[in-house]
Amino acid sequence: AAAALTREGGEDAFRRLFRFYRQRDVSDLRGVVDFSAPGGQVFRSQLSISSVSDQDAYRAGLRPVSQWKAYGLSGYPGFIFIPNPFLPGCQRHWVKQCLKLYPEKPNVCNLDLHMTPEKTMDLWGQSKEQLRRKGSSKWEPRSLLEKLRWVTLGYHYNWNTKKYSANHHTPFPSDLAFLSEQVAAACGFRGFQAQAGILNYYHFDSSLGIHVDESELDHSRPLLSFSFGQSSIFLLGGLKREEAPTAMFMHSGDIMVMSGFSRLLYHAVPRVFPNPEGTALPSCLDQALPSDLPVGSVIEHSSDEDWQVCAKYLQFSRISMTIRQVLAEGQKFPEESETSGKGQAPSEDSHENSRAKRHKPNTV
Repeated sequence: AAAALTREGGEDAFRRLFRFYRQRDVSDLRGVVDFSAPGGQVFRSQLSISSVSDQDAYRAGLRPVSQWKAYGLSGYPGFIFIPNPFLPGCQRHWVKQCLKLYPEKPNVCNLDLHMTPEKTMDLWGQSKEQLRRKGSSKWEPRSLLEKLRWVTLGYHYNWNTKKYSANHHTPFPSDLAFLSEQVAAACGFRGFQAQAGILNYYHFDSSLGIHVDESELDHSRPLLSFSFGQSSIFLLGGLKREEAPTAMFMHSGDIMVMSGFSRLLYHAVPRVFPNPEGTALPSCLDQALPSDLPVGSVIEHSSDEDWQVCAKYLQFSRISMTIRQVLAEGQKFPEESETSGKGQAPSEDSHENSRAKRHKPNTV
């Protein structure tokens, strides 16, 4: 059915497949690439094992690079898919950071657009008890964390001008920078600098529209995407929307790298759905961190209380972290971009979603 849609006239091929997978009752997922059982257009991709020491991998919460599996897709040079390379328990750190720490000021989130700064100062503190008691009814009032749709880090993306600027920048989280640098190095991009991040918070009714990430001034550096929680379908297309995209599953812990030719391709997330194991949370999130973390680890232990809140949130949600380098070494922003506004909401025509509660950001 998906293949037949790409041959129809009318709207472009990408939009047709987006609408097909967006359907709540879609059952034909045979055309979705599953990297846990690679075949067809999927091939093994080589990593730069010597670029990341085992110690640095451990410090970032990752298995040694020699133990990772990496895949490419025929027709998409520069695209790398790494199924969950995280050490047991370490995904929990990044989930907690995305819910408890990264939404805090001075970082920017969607709630800032219609709430006073005082009301967005401690989203975690205001939400944790409500989340812990949350049942399964969709009619229950949502906590502030459940209303979170995006957070920007480092250079804050301006949704209206579609630009970054020098005058809207806050410190990038050091733990996330270290993780990103190790993954980039393993994929052949030593010296990668994590300068901007967009965190997306999805629920089962969420989607992310068709777009290209082209606002960074340096396109020679990769775009990194990390996924946690429930699963999704990701569509990767071509340089034009008339080119039919390839659909693939993203599960908790999976990492995608878009570089080279694939760096500026159209992509989207039409669907978030329960993890295929059929459990409340994927099993890779079951294990707690070991007590003996390596010296210098950026991973921190989470309290049982904190993880209970995170786990309840993830039963209905997926979090993605997309990290990019905005400027090349020694490069500066053009003067005109320094007068850009700060943190505006994306305009209504900048995304494919029609309902306000769905995702607005134009990024993975």
